[in-house]
Order: sequence, then C-alpha cells, then structure tokens
Amino acid sequence: MKLFEKLFRPRPPVRDREALADFIDAQSAFIVQKGIFEYSRARAGHYAKVLFAEEGFAGSVEHARWRAFPLGLAMVGEMVDVVLRPHAGADRRAVLDRIITVVLSVFDRYPVPPSIGEAGWQEARRELEHRLDLVGGHAPKRVMDIPDPLAESYFAMMPIHEKLRGRDFDTTRNYLRVSLCNIHDELVDRIDAPAFTAALLR
Repeated sequence: MKLFEKLFRPRPPVRDREALADFIDAQSAFIVQKGIFEYSRARAGHYAKVLFAEEGFAGSVEHARWRAFPLGLAMVGEMVDVVLRPHAGADRRAVLDRIITVVLSVFDRYPVPPSIGEAGWQEARRELEHRLDLVGGHAPKRVMDIPDPLAESYFAMMPIHEKLRGRDFDTTRNYLRVSLCNIHDELVDRIDAPAFTAALLR
C-alpha cells in the first residue's frame, strides 16, 4: 500500500528557485540518459546485457551521458523560458537571465567528469550559457521544436559506432521532442507560472 501511495502521490509544486533547479537537474538528466540507454539497448538487441557489462562500453556510456547533459540542460532551460516568458511582460530578458543563472547553478553542482576533463567541461559550460543567451533573441518556440538544433549533436554522442546506427536519427529526434513535451506538461502542472515569475524578478 505504501508503494502504491508513493507511486500515485502528487509531485510537490515548484515554488522557488531551488525547486526549479532540482526539476531542471532531474529532467535534463532523464531526457539524455534515457535516450542513450534505450538506444544502446535497442541496437545491441539480445547482446545488450553482455555489452553493458563490458568495462569499455560502460565507460563509453558514462562519457556519452556527461557530454549530453549540457544539451539536456539547454533544452529544459529553454522550455522553462517558454513557460515563464508569457508572464514576464517587459521583463522578459530579466526572467531569462534568472533562468540562465538557475541552469548554470545546476551545471555547477557536479565536479568535472574525468572523461571530459577540466577544459572540455568549462567549454561545455560556455556553450550552454551561449545557447541559453540566444533564446532571448527570438520568439518562443513550440516546445516540440526546441530539441531540433541539438538533436544531431545528441545523436552523434551515442556510444554506438556510427556505421551501426543506421537511419535512426529521426527516431532519436522524435524521442527528444515527445520527452520534452511531457516534461513541459509536468512543469505546467507543478508551477504557478505567474506567481513564480513575479517571485523570480524580486
């Protein structure tokens, strides 16, 4: 019974910056890692268990998920802007700047991944900040379109040799689109967007 209650208990509302940071962290990790694991298992087929048990492949998966994490942060961060921007009025840029600060604080929660290295990790942070900064230069996208500029880079990070990937790019892009739409719907359900936006500006 306790497990049943836990599974169907409403998730807590997103009421402050720390809660938003936790949401961005969890959802960014989820969207990129789930895609990497599921795609790798699908391509490995019956040999998936054996492949994932190999130290070399496990290292490749670890490297791929850390490389992809900033892409997840970029997608989820832009989606948050889509939710909050309509309530920002003339302060749209100020709200985006605060979202960028929250997203970068999530990035900074983690030590440098050994497989990425200090220089590579700092470059990933700069690219993340730049991508989010560019969000303020155009009208809000449809949520399903947000992953499109990053989908090819994400697909290239899959820990499967490119010759074995086949024509799977469209499937991967559609996975990102659907997943981000689901994340958007969850955020809308858990946040009082007008009140949160006003609090973010204070």
